[in-house]
Amino acid sequence: MLKKAALSLALFAGLSQAAMAQASWPNERVIKIIVASAPGGGTDTVARVLANELGKPIGQQFVVENRPGAGNVRGSDVVAKSAPDGYTLLMSASTLAINHVMYKQLPYDVARDFAPITQMVSLPNVLVVGIDTPFRTFEDFLSTARAKPGSLTYGSAGLGTAPHMAMELLRVSANIDVLHVPYTGVAPALNDIIGGRVTGMLVNFLSAKPQIDGGTLRALAMSSSARSRFMPDLPTINESGVPGYEAIQWFGLLAPAGTPAPIVERLQAETAKILDTPAMKARLALEGAEPIGNSPAEFSALIKAEMAKWSEVAKAAGIKPE
Repeated sequence: MLKKAALSLALFAGLSQAAMAQASWPNERVIKIIVASAPGGGTDTVARVLANELGKPIGQQFVVENRPGAGNVRGSDVVAKSAPDGYTLLMSASTLAINHVMYKQLPYDVARDFAPITQMVSLPNVLVVGIDTPFRTFEDFLSTARAKPGSLTYGSAGLGTAPHMAMELLRVSANIDVLHVPYTGVAPALNDIIGGRVTGMLVNFLSAKPQIDGGTLRALAMSSSARSRFMPDLPTINESGVPGYEAIQWFGLLAPAGTPAPIVERLQAETAKILDTPAMKARLALEGAEPIGNSPAEFSALIKAEMAKWSEVAKAAGIKPE
């Protein structure tokens, strides 16, 4: 009887705390969205767009805080260890589902330490090169990579980030040898490609589109299995000599594990409404991103599936966690 009474009291206390957290949230406090990469990348862009809109229905200010470093691990860890009270959130790239193949010991467990809220967007990667390179098509890039192993370089936002693993998938699938040059974010990597210090990069379309439109980067191919409606004339890697290739990037919103379900559900509902507005759809279309806004359960299932996929890629590429 005593055990049952204690269990009932613990359950009641937990429900009471959740109810109190929901009732007082938000309570005159700024809500932070942590971005685990440098300013200027796709994750940062989506986070800032959301922060501007989400404050209206929630009734509180949202601010974006960049915490780059260690392949997105540093910023993710900040959120994993934050109080589960709805005031610290994570806008993560698909790197969250990749880092377990790069590090023997992460300071957090993706399945245990985060509460997925919703997948924000889905977008293809695009292979870009500097306009001063001789490559006009993906076939040009591929033939040179095969004829001169190790002569081409590619940038990424860091070890284990989505751009890194997308190129590793291409390296394995196309049987090419290209040299990896990791950076601390997408923006500095793109700057060095524009400056001619790195050959190219597989990067999410959102991050590269301004430079493609501005004529400082040349797009060679998309990483999606089918052509993108945003650049229908640009072929895919899949149709250009590497059949079966696909590497899609996503951005999603998460909270620390233990965040009360009512807070998670409200954040998901309000975010989904924002993503479904004509204005937001038009804004994301300009960046080549498809709005998603799925449920926490659906987003959680995506993360698990992605973790399994990139584990297989790492194994095939000979990547061992450090």
